[in-house]
Amino acid sequence: MGPPGAGKGTQAKSISLRYRIPHISTGDIFRKNISNNTTLGLAAKSYIDAGDLVPDNITISLVFDRLNNEDCKDGFLLDGFPRTVEQTAALDNYLSVKGVQLDAVVLLSVPNEFILDRMTGRRSCTLCGASYHIRYNPPVVAGKCDICGSDIIQRKDDTEETLRERLEVYELQTRPMIDYYKPRGILLEVNGTKGINEVFENICDSLGAGKVNDNN
Repeated sequence: MGPPGAGKGTQAKSISLRYRIPHISTGDIFRKNISNNTTLGLAAKSYIDAGDLVPDNITISLVFDRLNNEDCKDGFLLDGFPRTVEQTAALDNYLSVKGVQLDAVVLLSVPNEFILDRMTGRRSCTLCGASYHIRYNPPVVAGKCDICGSDIIQRKDDTEETLRERLEVYELQTRPMIDYYKPRGILLEVNGTKGINEVFENICDSLGAGKVNDNN
């Protein structure tokens, strides 16, 4: 959990590798559908470009369909879901039916002004989706992806105007989930303003090394 630009996606990929569980990203699911010009993808794109959250019914059905896959039977990491109280309730119901409990909810805490500086400089590959930053993590060749060589661009939702709108949406719809999870004793708050590696180490310290999945 955390506001847009807190580094959730970057940390989620590292956590997925460390704990050997699949990284379930709503962003990846949406991008795949948008790239394939599916009906769902086109519907989701209009909300994403405007800096709004994709409607709950679309997001929930996509995520639960993904969680039903075989690779999730020994654990999974959710990135970008749930983002609203309604999604949280739906997830609780889904997990209850499956007989599964959440081990932890990691909250990356980052001030708004820090986010604006970080995200307005963010760039992503048009083909493989790799992420860069013009100051903190620039590509070797300006404008080109290090991985596949394709063009890297600024996403439409990474402009300052759109970002401020997204932060307002976060405060109104997502932050209440902190109050929901905190009393359950599974909310782990980590300072997200540190370097990528330091943040990852702090997350792992909070999670504990004993929960590594040895079944994969």
